[in-house]
Amino acid sequence: MAKKKNSDSLEKAKFWKDMPEETTQAILAIFTFLVTLLSLLAAFGKAGPIGDYGYAMLVHMFGWGYFLIPIIATLVGIALLQGIEKRFKLSKSIGALVLFLSGLGLIHIAYYNGGGIIGRWIAGPLIKIMDVWASGIILGALVIVSIFILFEVKITLEDLMFWKGWKKTPQEAGQKKAAGIGASEEAFVQQAMAKANSGISALEQEAAAKAAAEQKRKLEEKRPAKANPLAFTEDEEKTFASPIVVPLMKPFTAPPLSLLEKDKGKPETGDIKANANIIKRTLQNFNITVEMDEISIGPSVTRYALKPAEGVKLARIVGLNNDLSLALAAHPIRIEAPIPGKSLVGIEVPNTAKTMVGLATLLAAADYQDSDKPLLVSLGKDITGRAHFANLAKAPHVLIAGATGSGKSVTIHTLVTSLLYRNSPENLKFIMIDPKRVELTLYNKIPHLLTPVITDPKKAILALKWAGKEMSRRYDILEQSSVRDIDSYHKTVLAPAVAAWKKAGAKTDDATV
Repeated sequence: MAKKKNSDSLEKAKFWKDMPEETTQAILAIFTFLVTLLSLLAAFGKAGPIGDYGYAMLVHMFGWGYFLIPIIATLVGIALLQGIEKRFKLSKSIGALVLFLSGLGLIHIAYYNGGGIIGRWIAGPLIKIMDVWASGIILGALVIVSIFILFEVKITLEDLMFWKGWKKTPQEAGQKKAAGIGASEEAFVQQAMAKANSGISALEQEAAAKAAAEQKRKLEEKRPAKANPLAFTEDEEKTFASPIVVPLMKPFTAPPLSLLEKDKGKPETGDIKANANIIKRTLQNFNITVEMDEISIGPSVTRYALKPAEGVKLARIVGLNNDLSLALAAHPIRIEAPIPGKSLVGIEVPNTAKTMVGLATLLAAADYQDSDKPLLVSLGKDITGRAHFANLAKAPHVLIAGATGSGKSVTIHTLVTSLLYRNSPENLKFIMIDPKRVELTLYNKIPHLLTPVITDPKKAILALKWAGKEMSRRYDILEQSSVRDIDSYHKTVLAPAVAAWKKAGAKTDDATV
């Protein structure tokens, strides 16, 4: 029986949860209007015995403030229907309650005991402390504030009629000024065109036509453009209007590595010798004879290398993955058969405590510091603790995928930071698109951005179209120079040009492409 009641309550909760917010608010609005009608019918004795009893009880509590109930219920219903497309906020309910209580206090001040028991409780202490007039002003202010909260009124001094008559808003002044300028310039254009078409000399006609055309062009420039939701800002429009101008050989000082974190913690592997014996004994139980070799301790896994006896198929060892995992009480383990460059089989067992690999340690490696590749990015450390890097120029299309919590965001931040530590804002530009607005928006203040981080999918389409045009333009340059890629273009065209500038005594900082 209890299970049936619980299932019924769950079904009801699911019913209300699945109902659209707009439908819920519309139902609540209908109930508020129903309260209005019933309270009015009860006041005129048309709601039966229950209505008469409720009316008498509420009049005793609220006095003449009883009639605030249908008024406020109507206002709440209107507010519910007014904001049908957005959720009805708790603040509006509080505003309605404040409106009712402050109204009762005002009625008590205007007519003694007119606000019933509740009105006397509200206004009585205020009158004793602050007198009648001050109490009325305070309660009146609360009434106005509660109405503003209920209907989310937005009002400024400029919205008041007498203020508008004394001082025009900047928008109106600008519109009037633009209209005046437009009318005078239109008249000038018309006069100039009429003069150009009159029976004067050809020279004067030509001069008048040129003046009219120039004035018309200026008029078109001054006219305000229509708002376009897909349009970029003025700075973004300038950015996407022309190709990028990049200075060559400009010195760049990377930020200090102290801004980044170093490796944290030490790996804990448990009893290495015991694990090696367990691996060897487990394989012997399946008639596979092996000799244990070197053991490599990495940041997150420990690799046990072994050499199988002659005639043992590697597929037999790989097939024992689950059995080895059970014997070692470790999951998951990975069998690398064979280890690249060695005639050994590796069994990787997760460490009980892992080392947090810091980006500062990776970027301090000699492979990163001594490299001349501008798009070199850090990938991490291998099983031996050696840092690994990749040249992004060899992989222009990269897809980072994985399950939730597998490290996609960390990888993206690592790639971006690696590029920022190798390139100046003049030589490296990013177009970052982040519709989710949670990962890349923190880069909004770096100088390497070609445009602020794009969060609007419609603007992302425009940015990608510009990127496609820029790529085509660069392909045309490579085709004209008969080179394959940017590196070849640099060696064939840019390097000789820079050498010529140096020979001529020009500063390389001023060289641009």
